[in-house]
Amino acid sequence: MRETATAPLLAWSRVFPAVPAQVREARQFLSAILDGRPATDDSILCLSELVTNATVHSRSREPEGHFSVRVHLDGGCLRVEVSDQGGPWAQPAQTDERNGRGLLIVDQLARAWGRDGNDQIGWTIWFEMECW
Repeated sequence: MRETATAPLLAWSRVFPAVPAQVREARQFLSAILDGRPATDDSILCLSELVTNATVHSRSREPEGHFSVRVHLDGGCLRVEVSDQGGPWAQPAQTDERNGRGLLIVDQLARAWGRDGNDQIGWTIWFEMECW
């Protein structure tokens, strides 16, 4: 009987200061990990939306605030998590041409996404995609 080899779980994580310039740094972090896999562009767009939300809408935006990005590759599945420092969770009150579309974009591009945590300990927003 022949055993089939499975790819090992690979994981990376990094903490970023929660300032707008770090959105680009987070995108570069994920881009280097995915190295041109088919889901790279969609994954980077989803990450960008989640990181922007963390830097704009959570307590991470306060002085000395931070957010973290965790990336897991398990076989052909990619999971990306963005954790912030909490704060009230509210659906966008208004969607216009420039604001309020981040989670809608994630919902359209990701296979699955969700939210864990609470306003006191922090939120972790995650998404999953098939990566190859």
